[in-house]
Amino acid sequence: MNGHPLAMIARMAVSLGLLLLLAWLLDPAVIVSTLAGLHPGWVTAALAITIAQTLLSAWRWRYTASRLRLAMPVPFAVREYYLASFINQVLPGGVLGDVARAWRHAGRAHRRRAAVHGVILERGSGQLAMALIAVASLLVLADVLAVRPYLWVHAGLLACMLTWFALGKLLWQQRSGRALVLDLRRALLNRNALPVQLFTSLTVVLSYLLVYLAAARAVGDATPTLQLLPLIPLVLLAMLIPVSFAGWGLREGAAAAIWALAGLDPAQGVAIAIAYGLLVLAGTLPGALVLWMETRRRTALVSPS
Repeated sequence: MNGHPLAMIARMAVSLGLLLLLAWLLDPAVIVSTLAGLHPGWVTAALAITIAQTLLSAWRWRYTASRLRLAMPVPFAVREYYLASFINQVLPGGVLGDVARAWRHAGRAHRRRAAVHGVILERGSGQLAMALIAVASLLVLADVLAVRPYLWVHAGLLACMLTWFALGKLLWQQRSGRALVLDLRRALLNRNALPVQLFTSLTVVLSYLLVYLAAARAVGDATPTLQLLPLIPLVLLAMLIPVSFAGWGLREGAAAAIWALAGLDPAQGVAIAIAYGLLVLAGTLPGALVLWMETRRRTALVSPS
């Protein structure tokens, strides 16, 4: 959200500080040795899932835009989604890529407000699905974790994050609040659109869980799938707090705590979280190619012939 250099430095410091704290509390040698033996088959499976994930997310964005009467070619949607995902991974804040995606679509569609709203609502659809999965996970794990206050802490955290998302985005476009509400009805809170949005977004969230599960198997974790799956949404939930660098540190810290509360090895939880982060970053690398091609194109336009 905040592109100020000091805010970016602060987020990087948070991520680095949390990772150093975990290295002090746990045995980093065990974590490194675990990561050194990543299974190539599971890595390949995870990367294949990220491709389907990005394609479906791009389709969701295109569908949302179409509800706002904005045209968007499929190649443009896929290219821009990969680019935004890559920027979100390599720059602090986690939303700068989406901001760029909104502005680039606005420049193409010549309808700035609708293009910005399209990205806000597309992200909102995903947040809604993540919230539903997280709440279901909390209910399943209430007895497993055997810490009742822990359930309420996460429920409160979830509410705070959803409030941050809604208010932050509304303040970003405070002059067009009424237009945003109208677009919300058209693209999301509509009896025709809502089932499509929910199904698509729940499928995207499922792909997050599958990539995380593949990361666990890639590091050799043998925890039963039905025991592991409910833990994952809570880790992903921590990544949504906008105070770190692409979720680094927060994700690993949450994994260590949740694994320990579930009676599992926290070092293993951290190793899985790191593997997941690396796989997600690798899955966005086509966006780096898009950025390189775009830079070359712009350079060619300004260079003398």
